[in-house]
Amino acid sequence: MSEQGATTKDRSAVRTLLRLWPYVRPVRARVGTAALVAVVASCLGLVIPLVLKWIVDGPVAGRDPGGVWWGALLVLALGVGEAVLFGLRRWLVARPLAGVEAAMRADLYRHLQRLPIAFHDRWPSGQLLSRATTDLSLIRMFLAFPLTFLFVNGVTVVVGCGLLLAQDWSLGLVLLVPVAPLIAVCSLFESRYSLVARRAQDQVGDVTTVVEESVLGIRVIKGFGRHRSQAEAFRALSERLRGTELGKARLLAGIWAVITIVPELAVGAALVLGTVQVADGGLSAGTLVAFLSTALALRWPVESIGFLLAMSQEAATSVERFFEVMDEAEEDAEEDAGGSGPVAGTPPGGLRFENVSFRYPDAPEGAPPVLAGVDLVVRPGETMALVGATGSGKTTLTALVPRLHEVTGGRILLDGVDVAAMSRKRLRELVSVAFEEPTLFSASVGENVLMGAGPGGAGEPELRRALEVAQAGFVRDLPQGAATQVGEQGLSLSGGQRQRLALARAVLGRPRFLVLDDPLSALDVHTEALVEAALRDVLRDTTALVVAHRPSTVMLADRVALLSAGRIAAVGTHQELLRDSPEYAWLMSGAESTDGAR
Repeated sequence: MSEQGATTKDRSAVRTLLRLWPYVRPVRARVGTAALVAVVASCLGLVIPLVLKWIVDGPVAGRDPGGVWWGALLVLALGVGEAVLFGLRRWLVARPLAGVEAAMRADLYRHLQRLPIAFHDRWPSGQLLSRATTDLSLIRMFLAFPLTFLFVNGVTVVVGCGLLLAQDWSLGLVLLVPVAPLIAVCSLFESRYSLVARRAQDQVGDVTTVVEESVLGIRVIKGFGRHRSQAEAFRALSERLRGTELGKARLLAGIWAVITIVPELAVGAALVLGTVQVADGGLSAGTLVAFLSTALALRWPVESIGFLLAMSQEAATSVERFFEVMDEAEEDAEEDAGGSGPVAGTPPGGLRFENVSFRYPDAPEGAPPVLAGVDLVVRPGETMALVGATGSGKTTLTALVPRLHEVTGGRILLDGVDVAAMSRKRLRELVSVAFEEPTLFSASVGENVLMGAGPGGAGEPELRRALEVAQAGFVRDLPQGAATQVGEQGLSLSGGQRQRLALARAVLGRPRFLVLDDPLSALDVHTEALVEAALRDVLRDTTALVVAHRPSTVMLADRVALLSAGRIAAVGTHQELLRDSPEYAWLMSGAESTDGAR
């Protein structure tokens, strides 16, 4: 189970919920009006017992049927008024609170796009998805109902208790006796329920992660016949969530039982005492009816305390989970902090790595860095192939250029400018990337490719050119051509087709710098040759760093850099390294035999 932020912070639910104020502030007038309307509606319900007292002590005692009818009509009018006001309250809060939820969801999504790759490497997608859906729905429900009615019911109970004491102070004190034990029970319930609610919401995130992974990896699951083991894993998580939800249910059942039974005992005691006083002539029958009616009218405000506290705790947990993500520092926080001019004393032009080192943030203490002291110069307009054994750090090095990760030490320069001093917006206008594992989105082929357009955008001619460079002629044969929807993750296409579309996306905007991470690995020999021929024209106009595993890809480059154990071990042409570097010759001999076998 992922326990991102699973430890409950030492913060009260009230302080946590107060963090919602920036989102609620724009609609505070309407929410406040709704609360005031609800208070008026609830107090109208407390007027009904006073009307009943007048009916019993007046028309009923005086045998006046006309007065009874007038009293009944007044009770009916009060009831209708109460219902209308509660309906108005609901109408007042529905639209603005839906807007609050939408604003929070938009902020969360925008924030996720700006968080560093290290954050996304660390957090399961299901945990993030549950925060954007389940948690925000719980927050909206809290704002719409518990937030208002904790206030409304509190006011109702205070006003009702005042009426009870005014009608008969001795009976009123009988009903107020349970207040102290109820407060103690509610405090204990709140502390326990908050822990269980947090655990349940984290487990919902774990279940969501498993479902998402199973859907995206359905081909692997079916291909290896692992549906039973996946089902068992899902069942285990579901059973754990079920146990946690049953724990919540037990706590709710306990608080409901206490909050229901204790006031009922007090009402029963007041009924017996009041009946005795009526029999002795010390209390009128109308007063007793009004007193008991008021007490019964207060049952819901009192009994709802457990329910409202439970919803409030779940909302507080949701707010805490929401802000756990929102509190993460964005990678763009320093966007415009630095300048954009060349670094003093550095020869301008091309791509330079100067003593670059990198260690992943979650690496164990004392573990060696992935990259250590990398020095490499890619001249302007040059294509440099990056070769190395598996795990040597090639992909990591290419990810540092567009700042998908931040260097631990040293610096990377583009045309003499430190990338750390550039805004990411400007950096990613200059640098275009294509990864070994191509990612496509649930959109059309054209929309996926056009994501690589520069600031000025791109049209149909640029799209056609990019598809031609990537030898993606298969697009013409799709049902709707470039307008064909590729489906989630582009799984309706083959691996080679997805890779060619990712390459087309990378070259679409004619980038000044191009970073390609083994972009042809999924292509057959003949298609690879065609793509390489078309790529040569593109590479003439750009400075490129290309991760290569096969001699055919290496031949695209002007020079080759050998990365070994996190350092640049050798730089030269393909022929020079074959002659002078045993490690490079060994890597290429294995690649050549693989190509031949293919």
